[in-house]
Amino acid sequence: MTEYSRRALLRGGAALAAAAPALSSVSVQAAAAVSPNAGNPALDALSSMTGDARFITDEERAQRRAKLSGLLAENGAYAALIEGGSSLDYFTGVKWYLSERITAAVITADGGLTFITPAFEESRLSEMAGAADEILTWEEDQDPYVMLAAWLRKNSPKAGTVALDEAVRYFVAFRLGEAAKDWTIRSAAPEVNGCRVFKTASEIALMKKASAITIAAYRAVYPLIEKGMSGPDISALMKDAQTRLGGERPAGGAQVDKGSALPHGSREPEYVRDGSVVLMDFGCGVDGYRSDISRTFVVGEPTREQRRVWDLVRRGQDLAFATAKPGVPAGQVDAAVRALYEDEGFGPGFQVPGLSHRLGHGIGLDVHEPINFVGNEKTPLQPGMCFSNEPGIYIPGSYGVRVEDCIYITESGAGWFSQPPPSIERPMG
Repeated sequence: MTEYSRRALLRGGAALAAAAPALSSVSVQAAAAVSPNAGNPALDALSSMTGDARFITDEERAQRRAKLSGLLAENGAYAALIEGGSSLDYFTGVKWYLSERITAAVITADGGLTFITPAFEESRLSEMAGAADEILTWEEDQDPYVMLAAWLRKNSPKAGTVALDEAVRYFVAFRLGEAAKDWTIRSAAPEVNGCRVFKTASEIALMKKASAITIAAYRAVYPLIEKGMSGPDISALMKDAQTRLGGERPAGGAQVDKGSALPHGSREPEYVRDGSVVLMDFGCGVDGYRSDISRTFVVGEPTREQRRVWDLVRRGQDLAFATAKPGVPAGQVDAAVRALYEDEGFGPGFQVPGLSHRLGHGIGLDVHEPINFVGNEKTPLQPGMCFSNEPGIYIPGSYGVRVEDCIYITESGAGWFSQPPPSIERPMG
C-alpha cells in the first residue's frame, strides 16, 4: 500500500466513523477502501453546475423526426428502424437498454412514429413514448419480426426500403430481412447522420455545460494529486468530482509516465513521483451530451524536452483550430497537424515517436460519432459539426503528451467548447 493509499484509507475511515459510529472498525476500513474520497473537503465543497441547463424538449425531438422523415422521402426509403441507444434517445427521448427482445421505433417518411415492444413492456414504454402514433406489442410465443413485416405491408402500398440505424444489431436485421423478403434492408447512416452530425444551439449549449463541469473537476482535483497516487486513484477523484458537479456518467482515465505514451493507457501500475508525466482524459454528460477533455502535466519541474513536446502539441491543437473552417475537408485538419509534427522530427504518418491516432472524432450524445479528423475523410466541414481536437505526441517507453478540447464549426470558423491550457506550468488553465 502506498503512503497516499494509507492516508486515504484513514481519512475515509474517519469520515465514515463520524457519520456512522455504530459501524465496527473493520466495516469502516472496508468501506473506506471502496470509497477513498470520503471526507475530502475539496470534493465536499463541490455542488451541481446544471441548475441553469436547458434540456432538449419534445418539440425539438419532433423537429428532428420531421427532418429524418424528409431525408427518408428524399432518398426513397419508407421507414427507419431504430433500436435502443443514443439515436432512439435523440429522435424520441426514450432511453431503452438493449436485451434479447426487440424494442424499436419505426419512423416513416410520412412522419409517423410507431414502436414495437414485448407486451409486458407496453406500459413502461408508454410512459416514455408520449409522441407515438402506435405501439405494436407481441407476446412471448409470437414472432415480432413477422409482426413488423406485416405492419410494413399493411401501411405501405408497395414493398419498399427499410433503413436501419447503424446501432441495430445483426440478429434484428437478419430476422427482419427473413420476415420481409420483399423489402430492401439497408443502412440508415445517410439519414440519421444527416440529422445527428449537425448540432443545434441547444445541443452546443449542453456540450458547453458538460465541458465546463469537466474543467471545474480538473481544477478541483489537480491540487489533490500527490506522490504515491496511481492512475486509478486519480480517476476516482475525477469521476467523483464530475458527479458532484452534476455530470452524468463520468468516464475516463489517468496514466502515469510510461502509460501516458500509450493513447489508451496501460494496465501496468505506475505511481506519481517527482518528475512524473501524468496524462488525464475525462468527460461527462449533461442531458446525455458529452464532454471529452485531456490534460497533461509534469509533477515538479519539466525537462527542456518535455516542455518542447508539450508546447509542440499545443501548437498542433491551435493549428487544427485555425484550419477547421467551413468547406475544408475534415482530413485536411489532420494532415496540417501531422505535417507540423513531421517537420519537428516526429512521425512520419502514424509512426511513433509521434501522433499515432487520428487527430479527432465527432462528438455529441456519443463520445465518438462521425465525422473524423483523419486523412481519408473527405467530408467538407459545415456549421454545426462538432469534434474533439486532440493532438498528441507519444514516446514509447518514456511518456506521452496529449491536450484535448472539443470544437464546433460556425459560419466563420471554429469555436471552443473549453479553452485550452496556456502553458505546461498552468496545465488546467
